[in-house]
Amino acid sequence: MSPSPSSPAPGAGPRFAVVGNPENRRTTMFAEAVRAAGHPPPRVLAWRDVLRGRYAFAPGEWVRIDSPGENAEVDRLLRGTAEPTRVEGTALWHRRFTAAVREVTRAAHRAGATTSADPEEIAVLFDKRRCHARLAAAGVPVPPALAGPVDGWDALKRGLGQARIRRAFVKPAHGSSASGVVALSLAGPGRVKATTSVERTPDGRLYNSLRVRDYTAEGEVAALVDALVPDGIHVERWLPKAAQGGRAADLRVVVVAGRATHAVVRTSRHPMTNLHLGGARGDLDAVREAIRAAGGDFASVLEVAERAAACFPGTLCVGVDILPATGWRRFAVGEVNAFGDLLPRLTGLPGSGAENLDTYAAQVAAAPSAVRRTEREEHHHDTPA
Repeated sequence: MSPSPSSPAPGAGPRFAVVGNPENRRTTMFAEAVRAAGHPPPRVLAWRDVLRGRYAFAPGEWVRIDSPGENAEVDRLLRGTAEPTRVEGTALWHRRFTAAVREVTRAAHRAGATTSADPEEIAVLFDKRRCHARLAAAGVPVPPALAGPVDGWDALKRGLGQARIRRAFVKPAHGSSASGVVALSLAGPGRVKATTSVERTPDGRLYNSLRVRDYTAEGEVAALVDALVPDGIHVERWLPKAAQGGRAADLRVVVVAGRATHAVVRTSRHPMTNLHLGGARGDLDAVREAIRAAGGDFASVLEVAERAAACFPGTLCVGVDILPATGWRRFAVGEVNAFGDLLPRLTGLPGSGAENLDTYAAQVAAAPSAVRRTEREEHHHDTPA
């Protein structure tokens, strides 16, 4: 059980708290970063307790809103299923999770605490359709996407045909970690291939697996898509990616307090580069050289990531997925992740201000400024006109 909240001593800097799962690696690594920076250990408020209303905050506390993942009980509370590997249920998860974040944020602010993320921004970040629209409206380069809802396989085929898109990513609107993502290729009437980590059971249920597979029978692909659409899907053009060592490559750029601090190259033999699906870290220096050879500048890639993060100014840290086009000349934003900072053993980019810090230490270092900014805003609002 976490200790009871208490106010920090004057001039002592913020006390830290984490709304997360004690067994979640993100939560434990953040706690380690807090202690390494010389602060008292953070209070960890477990999501299973928070979702039942058992929590409290203290004035001056800085509260990290962390991922609710990696806990079967929490997943059951949010998705209403006892099967943590099920793909379905993400729309319910989104409604319950965002409602919880809103309530946690209200409670923290009433107590005089500061939170790491804006609840309305979290709601957008976990809706790929709204996130894509917000980025596009801000002029951030993104892949072209289908407009409007798609209610099944036939509607998806019509929409792709009208948009003249033969290769697309079909993504659950509220998914994460490539759960339910389908890389779809349409080569002609009846000729289809869907590459995904989803395993479909004979009775039609969908499960995540760690093995990427291909479905090539149109009936199977149709059933897969039809099972995804009730929770909502986002469909965007599949942009051919640049390669490194014969493997498709993209970049995860972590932006903390508006500044790109960390970057990692992810490579894969299949369309999804997520490291848990067999992707591997690539060579960032080789990427810099490839961009220079193409007449570009790596700083421009970081600038795209920072522009994407600027669409979510109330969220201290986001992970931005950058899609490099073939030839390393153009770059688009594939996704912006609210919890995209799990990059163990990675220290900051040169000139970022986080050269010797991992992603969590960089956030701990930025937290006092966030607390002071909140205190100034509250003082301004409380001052009579």
